[in-house]
Amino acid sequence: MMASTSDQFELRFQSLFHSGRGFSFPCDREGQVDLDRLSDRTRVNYLYARAMVGRELAVPAVCPSALQ
Repeated sequence: MMASTSDQFELRFQSLFHSGRGFSFPCDREGQVDLDRLSDRTRVNYLYARAMVGRELAVPAVCPSALQ
């Protein structure tokens, strides 16, 4: 079974203050996150991460998924 495109990439929000901490979410090659596929808790974390860019988190980067 082949992994879907959204499982091959992740959008990573790195902490500005704590090395190695942050958030990551499954996304497509362009960095689009499918909110309908996220659990309620993960969706809340994603919206929090977006709101904290520049305050607590760096601008997100699209990266190959570490869970391939």
